[in-house]
Amino acid sequence: MLFDYETLKVIWWLLIGVVLIGFAIMDGHDMGVGTLLPFMGKTDVERRIMINTIAPHWDGNQVWFVTAGGAVFAAWPFVYAIAFSGLYWAMLLLLFAMFFRPVGFEYRSKLAAHKWRNTWDWLIFVGSAVPALLFGVAFGNLFLGIPFTIDETMRSYYSGTFFGLLHPFALLTGVISVLMLMLQGSTFLAHRTEGVLQKRAKAITLWAGITMLAAFSLAGVWVSQMNGMVVDGMANTNESLNPMMKTVHVASGAWLHNFSAHSILWLIPALVYACTLLAVLLQRSGRTLSAFTLMSVSCASMILTAATALFPFVLPSSENPVMSLTLWDAASSAYTLNVMLWVALIFVPIILLYTSWSYYTMRGKVTHQYIADNDKSLY
Repeated sequence: MLFDYETLKVIWWLLIGVVLIGFAIMDGHDMGVGTLLPFMGKTDVERRIMINTIAPHWDGNQVWFVTAGGAVFAAWPFVYAIAFSGLYWAMLLLLFAMFFRPVGFEYRSKLAAHKWRNTWDWLIFVGSAVPALLFGVAFGNLFLGIPFTIDETMRSYYSGTFFGLLHPFALLTGVISVLMLMLQGSTFLAHRTEGVLQKRAKAITLWAGITMLAAFSLAGVWVSQMNGMVVDGMANTNESLNPMMKTVHVASGAWLHNFSAHSILWLIPALVYACTLLAVLLQRSGRTLSAFTLMSVSCASMILTAATALFPFVLPSSENPVMSLTLWDAASSAYTLNVMLWVALIFVPIILLYTSWSYYTMRGKVTHQYIADNDKSLY
């Protein structure tokens, strides 16, 4: 075995975080472009330019979403079972919304009728904005706690409803998620377009960036006042555990416990502010690739901020905090985590290399002339 069981649990907490960040950055800018499509594109050609900036990559970027689901299933099967069964209706809504993206991209330009194309543009918007909102709502509900319990046979029981997930704090984090992905989309469009579209993208980056930072600040203040959880004691984390083998206490502002205990961790949320503001400035000075890179760092830092606040909790329970799932007691066996680690060490670099190569090969601006020259072969 390459690592001991305790280390493997931490590694897989980090790797799942990496996959979620990869999804937010790579598929995030696709969803950001889709969210902006009906508003930023004023003509059919402008909308086709926007779609074709992401056309070579959007379906390949879906691998991050699939990988995230597979990683949670294999590394944290208990989390997968509770989340995917208890949050069933939210998951269905997410998947049904995402169906509109591939169908919309493929069918939008099949007919030249304005009503046909405009309808698909709005469906692409739904398929992009709704998942972004739901991902944020899901993160918000982790801080509020998921209403589930576990009996003595380790069967879980979910007592919540779909509308119960729409708490004001969760809706705020949903809005932050939408703004974050809009920023990913606008900085990407500013890099891949020119002229009027690029100017609009820069303007959107400015106001969306300011709005996101304001909402992020509000969420931070809210978290500092809400009840959070802290693990007081736990059995040997190098062994196989069940969720009952720990003690947990609830206290106001406890989600900031890790930041208070290790002040260097405050650098993570600080990066959200610094990178967002620098991205806006660099974009306005014409350094669009650097702006997109910094916005990606901001996106990663925002997810890391939430993960750091929740650590070691993975799925907190609002019904009984002791039954909350942590990275220590929700993990698969040491053998499973070890085999999965070798698979990840082989295939994640391949995915990164292929993605980098494809983006480098298909770099460059998408212009009006490019659309005109390839009218029959593009989306």
